[in-house]
Amino acid sequence: MTIKSLGNPFSEKTDLRHGADCGCEGCISGHGHDKDHIEPHAMTADQMMERAVESAIVRSVFGQNDIGRRSFMGMIGGTTAAAALASVFPLDEAKAAILDDLGPPEKTDLNIGFVPITCATPIIMAQPLGFYERYGLSAQVIKTAGWAVARDKSLSGEYDASHMLTPMPLAMTLGAGSVATPYIMPAVENINGQAIVLSNEHLDKRDPKQWKGFTFGVPFEYSMHNFLLRYYVAEFGLDPDVDIQIRVVPPPEMVANLRAGNLDGYLSPDPFNQRAVYEGIGFIHILTKEIWEGHPCCAFAAPLSFATELPNTYGALLKSIIDATQYASNPENRIEIAEAISPTNYLNQPVTVVQQVLTGTYADGLGEVKRVPDRIDFDPFPWHSMGVWILTQMKRWGYIDGDVDYKAVAEQVYLAADAKKVMTELGYDAPDVTYKSHTIMDKTFDPAEPEAYVDSFAIKK
Repeated sequence: MTIKSLGNPFSEKTDLRHGADCGCEGCISGHGHDKDHIEPHAMTADQMMERAVESAIVRSVFGQNDIGRRSFMGMIGGTTAAAALASVFPLDEAKAAILDDLGPPEKTDLNIGFVPITCATPIIMAQPLGFYERYGLSAQVIKTAGWAVARDKSLSGEYDASHMLTPMPLAMTLGAGSVATPYIMPAVENINGQAIVLSNEHLDKRDPKQWKGFTFGVPFEYSMHNFLLRYYVAEFGLDPDVDIQIRVVPPPEMVANLRAGNLDGYLSPDPFNQRAVYEGIGFIHILTKEIWEGHPCCAFAAPLSFATELPNTYGALLKSIIDATQYASNPENRIEIAEAISPTNYLNQPVTVVQQVLTGTYADGLGEVKRVPDRIDFDPFPWHSMGVWILTQMKRWGYIDGDVDYKAVAEQVYLAADAKKVMTELGYDAPDVTYKSHTIMDKTFDPAEPEAYVDSFAIKK
């Protein structure tokens, strides 16, 4: 086992912000920005974990100032720095405690699929920023064209785990749109982070009642994008199955279809909302946080068999994901993250576009610069009540029928207890309850009354 992207934190020649596989110009042209790079020797999983612990502690000392760390190491020498740190911090005890808490992963080389959108930020950045290595894993994140491909590759076993949309593991477990296979979703990736974009040809049609006959794109049927768009237009009196057309379009193809006139607009993941503005062909009508503040969107999911057959690997991977998600939730880290995930092998987008999305300071295509720091945010906790809401919309629009045990399905798929355990172990706050009411366009959703909620809508299947 090698550890290419987890550099020595006591070396002034190692850039901890980058790894050999990050894909940025510096890493492609050299070896992790180290001109004197020597390929690291093979390391055991325990050695990898010890290096990860050292890196985490050194990072905590220097914060995000990696230039300062490298300057300090160069000035006094790495050996001296390591001895000085050990004299004031129980480094060996910290390594031992973490190693004792986590059994060796049964499988360390993992394939994790992702669709190239900013919702996948924690899953993607965990590779170049070393979060997988921190927990003893050698994970490769694999770019995937769209959600149907991600689902099929996950079902076939080509992916060990995958970036998915929060409705997908619910639908896959129920057999809606695919063969029924038990799936688990122990972590949400992002909350908020979507928008309704319209073509510049419709600058004068800001009232959704004017959208009859429009064609909209969404990335997948079993997506928050589809359910939020349906919810939004129905609140303005439009039947989404009669008054507009909704087409499934892979996210990377949204902008091209808007430019070609195949779509009047879309409710899409970023960076393709911001990319339409960047290209000068569309504008942001509203952010989806204006429909439901804090709504879930993408998730980390896997077949149930992955967790039952490889429990230590599952635990290590969940720790990697939750740790990365919490790191992404800190606004101070967003510029660094944008640089890490923009290269060709990840999002393949201009850094400027990704930064506008992640920092929330962006041009809206209507002549204004908006400042919305939580335009996209990151919170891993999979609320059962969010799962119940998604199921109510699947029932409302005919994606599932018959009697639905909303609570049982949500609790089978959304593993809130696992998320809480890992969040607590890593020192993050986690809720003590898994159900709460939510407000969507001023209407309160009570997760204890899902059928009454479905029946309350005048427009439905």
